[in-house]
Amino acid sequence: MKKILMTLVVSIVFLGLAHGASAEGQHKRLAGKDRFEVAANVAKEGWPSGANIVFLANYDAFADALSATPLAYKMNAPILLSRPTSLGDTTKNKLRELSPSKVFVVGGTASISNNVVNEVKSLGISSVERISGKDRFEVSAEIAKRMPSSSKAVVANGLNFPDALAIAPHASRNGMPILLTRDNELPAPTVSSLLNRKPSQVIVMGGTASVSNGVYADLSAYSPLRIGGSDRYEVAANIIKKLNLSTSTGFLATGQTFADALTGSVLAAKKNAPVLLTRNSSLPEATKEITGQKRMTNFVVLGGTASVSNSVVKAVAGPLAGEMIVVDPGHGGSDPGASGNGVVEKEVNLDVSKRVKGKLDSNGAYTVMTRETDTYPTLSERAALANKQGADAFISIHANAYSNSDVQGTETFYDDTYAGQLSKELATYINNELVEKLDTNDRGVKNVGFKVIKEATMPSVLVELAFITNEEDAAKLRSDYYREQAAIAISNGVLTFFR
Repeated sequence: MKKILMTLVVSIVFLGLAHGASAEGQHKRLAGKDRFEVAANVAKEGWPSGANIVFLANYDAFADALSATPLAYKMNAPILLSRPTSLGDTTKNKLRELSPSKVFVVGGTASISNNVVNEVKSLGISSVERISGKDRFEVSAEIAKRMPSSSKAVVANGLNFPDALAIAPHASRNGMPILLTRDNELPAPTVSSLLNRKPSQVIVMGGTASVSNGVYADLSAYSPLRIGGSDRYEVAANIIKKLNLSTSTGFLATGQTFADALTGSVLAAKKNAPVLLTRNSSLPEATKEITGQKRMTNFVVLGGTASVSNSVVKAVAGPLAGEMIVVDPGHGGSDPGASGNGVVEKEVNLDVSKRVKGKLDSNGAYTVMTRETDTYPTLSERAALANKQGADAFISIHANAYSNSDVQGTETFYDDTYAGQLSKELATYINNELVEKLDTNDRGVKNVGFKVIKEATMPSVLVELAFITNEEDAAKLRSDYYREQAAIAISNGVLTFFR
């Protein structure tokens, strides 16, 4: 009897863990009415008890500040922002709160004037040191002089900001200076800095449009490693992949302006977190993919909703964050499935599946499709994809058919070979939602060993939306409105299941 009870307890715990593995995403937004306030709030988060040293950079000119993060991290210093000729109340008040003994001003007098330096000194901060040069390349070399020797260095395009800021947390934690280059020529200060430092390897940031093959070849003595991508968002994601960075927490910043990523980069380094970039109102596919693949659920969002919208945050830290879901549009290619009443099944399946993917992704899931075009993966290939991905759920979407055209309604199937009880639960939630949203006849949830769900080892269901062979059902399958309702229903069922 004890053995039976123990087995029962273990089974219940296992099921609880399997279903409870979902952890809704968490995020903390460090925002403000402008970039000065964002920087001040980043400093408040990372340096609540004050800071002995503070870095000051121009709020509107990224060039001088691109290389500042590694040195600021080394000195445990936040980065605050200033206008060219005046400090501004937000920054002035934050300096009072931080009460540093020294301020480093990054850039020449055109970036931050001597009037600003005098304002800083008027706060009782007597030690103000300017790090400058005749151009951004010389500034980066001057910053590198203050860094200790290191086996590696970073070379990034100095005429654009995203690549340098995306690598900044990793460079900071590993004591690497960030040296700047033109896209097709290594500037003399960068060449000189590399000759003096003699790193064993240089990490080259960006594709050939950022750092040309010619410049890459000029760095051959330093065993260069290029981290590129099709755009700034993919470059940031590839930093995580190539360098195998910790992803327990991620920082999310707009990739369209530099200020938030700059001031947040030192805090990201302190938290051993990468910086990922996004568009203001839509999450780039590369960012979505890396957060999904790494099962990232915790984020620090830099900037207000004008910089990173709430919908973007939900797409990485929503209720399905950390869940990988495979959606399978049934049939495809040479196998059209059922047809009739102006409906071809493979087309309905693909359309509804794409809508489902969009809704799951917008709630934080990482959704993988077994097909995205009119192709035909075999049933075993579909299940194998889900198994290889380590998916948390598998949903195969179909439309039904029968010789009797009077037969109509919605039914959902599961198989009990693997996660039988959880599959039944998922099927029940989805089926209930579909019947309500489509206003169809409820044909129920059934245990049938269809190959595509029988071979999938995670909670798996096969949905039959409605009958193509029934005129009333077919009208709904033809309708954009009801296809959208079907996608909402499936997404709602998945949300309920993981909650």
